[in-house]
Amino acid sequence: MKHLKALNKYFWKYRVRLGIGLAFVFLSNYFNVLAPQVTGFVTDFVQQKLPGYKTPDRPPRYDALVTKVTGWLSSPDYSWIKVVALCGIVILILALLRGFFLFLMRQAVIVMSRHIEYDQKNEVFDHYQKLDTAFYKTHSTGDLMNRIAEDISRVRIFTGPAIMYLANLVAIISLSVFFMLKRDAELTMYVLIPLPVLAITIYYVNNTINKKSERIQESLSDLTTNAQESYSGIRVIKSFVQEKAMQGFFTKNSEEYKKNAVSLAKVEAIYFPSITFLIGLSTLFTIMIGGLYYINGSHGMQLNTIVEFVMYINMLTFPVSAIGLTASMIQRAAASQKRINEFLHTKPAISNDVKALMQVLEGSIRFSNVNFIYPHTGIHAIKDFDLEIKKGEKVAIVGRTGCGKSTIAQLLLRMYDVSSGTVYYDNNDIRSLDLKNLREQISYVPQDVFLFSDTVENNIRFGLQSAERSSVEKAAVQASVDKEVAGFAHQYETMIGERGVTLSGGQKQRISIARALIKDPELVLFDDCLSAVDAKTEQEIINNLNEYLSDKTAIIITHRIFSLFNFNKIVVLEDGKIIEQGTHSQLLEMKGYYADLYARQREQETSRES
Repeated sequence: MKHLKALNKYFWKYRVRLGIGLAFVFLSNYFNVLAPQVTGFVTDFVQQKLPGYKTPDRPPRYDALVTKVTGWLSSPDYSWIKVVALCGIVILILALLRGFFLFLMRQAVIVMSRHIEYDQKNEVFDHYQKLDTAFYKTHSTGDLMNRIAEDISRVRIFTGPAIMYLANLVAIISLSVFFMLKRDAELTMYVLIPLPVLAITIYYVNNTINKKSERIQESLSDLTTNAQESYSGIRVIKSFVQEKAMQGFFTKNSEEYKKNAVSLAKVEAIYFPSITFLIGLSTLFTIMIGGLYYINGSHGMQLNTIVEFVMYINMLTFPVSAIGLTASMIQRAAASQKRINEFLHTKPAISNDVKALMQVLEGSIRFSNVNFIYPHTGIHAIKDFDLEIKKGEKVAIVGRTGCGKSTIAQLLLRMYDVSSGTVYYDNNDIRSLDLKNLREQISYVPQDVFLFSDTVENNIRFGLQSAERSSVEKAAVQASVDKEVAGFAHQYETMIGERGVTLSGGQKQRISIARALIKDPELVLFDDCLSAVDAKTEQEIINNLNEYLSDKTAIIITHRIFSLFNFNKIVVLEDGKIIEQGTHSQLLEMKGYYADLYARQREQETSRES
């Protein structure tokens, strides 16, 4: 239950709606518990017309409203048939009033729970976006999806139905027991004998339900992750003919979930009938003990008292039997909220400084003795890295796969913080700059291209939401993807599949480049973004980039050499260290790693041409 304290801020936010809802709960049940009293009155009134009727030693003590109504009905001007008919109408009116307030109660409490669900999903999604890259490398997408969908849905059941049932339970039991004690305290004690047993049963069973609920949510996360990865990687699964193997994994996870769910269902299957049995015992005690008193003429017992008590017990049947249901809802919600809290309490490793600077970037960059070790693997990706890039310079970072090239881009975007050393923008430590402001001023084309299930236009405009259609088309021309887009059925309005599945690798890369170019920033990062395009298209893009980048600072990370691009500096990386540095001609004269790489590339190009 302690995990549900996190919801108090929402209850406070919607305190007016919650308070009104609880008032409607009380009013609904208040009119409900008056019906047995009216029934008791009419039963006693009819008995008075039968021979052998004895006036009770203790007149019944009804609610003030019922007393007023029965006083009016006791008028000698009314025949007994008319009194019975009027009592029926009064009971009908009480039922209608109860139904009306029941409707208002649901409108208040259930609608409140939907507002809380909306707020909580937004809170979770907002927190998702604040977390750093390292977090996402250690948490599965299926588990994250399960927390924002299934777990929050279970919490909503608590903030709506469970709160409503709990309030209803407290109100009906309080009012019923109050009027039962007022009517006959001794009989009430006998009737309530099973309730302590019920309380103990609920306490022990709820602990079991809570543990099983946690296991269910964990197994559901595994199941969701399995399904999500299978859907995303369906082409790989089919190409390697691994459908049977993946079905086996899914069946295993599904079996685990089924086992936990069935185990919980078995507990609940025993739980709910047991509660009904204990309620049945209360009814039995009422009829048996009250009947014996009435037959023996002792304790001033009247038939109308027994009728009222039986009606009260029947009223208590659903609310008390709902204790189990409500407890199950609360326990499941607690288990889900615990998982949500664990996530929400995760602090992002990358965050703004208290006095973060809103700095306009001019484009100069400096790495000072930078070292970086990936926290989740321990790989020392960057070692003793020193590099200075002046405003407007074009720098290529070259090296084989795994040498640390992409890590440089991640550090410049501050997706990670350096393990030691400092990265400077215009002589300001990157950690002192406002994150949002920093990233808004950098265009980045990642190595792993990601496109959304949206139109081509919206995927390009993602880089600048306020961009006009003309700007989108201009960026597409600069990225040399405009001709392909023009050939699509709906051109820029063409919908592309998840992750751009309907496009070729080269088309995806160029749309990603257009997305970066539309921002028109001072600093541009390209991370191996031309690996999937042919030589002719590559030359077109480079020619366009030469013009586009004329007054910008650009860092192009690549495993290939662009001899047509006039770089101010080329940095060669090997195992996280700079092993060579200079212009294209200078590096060729060194006859080292770069010269060897260039020679091999030329041989491959010559062999392809021949």
